Amino acid sequence: MLLATDKEVSKWAVFLSADTALAVVTAIGVIAGTLLSALINEKYLNYLAGAGFTLTGAFTLVRA
Repeated sequence: MLLATDKEVSKWAVFLSADTALAVVTAIGVIAGTLLSALINEKYLNYLAGAGFTLTGAFTLVRA
């Protein structure tokens, strides 16, 4: 976002960089999820995801 405020930087460059970053992070997430699901039972992955979501929410509430 800092680059988006710079008048010397093209808005298209900022947009394409953000778009590329989102695509790369999504691909990493898909690959990691595929590998984890092959190694860990889906039931335990659901528990882990729920615990992570709950902890993130609690951390956010405490810091607010």
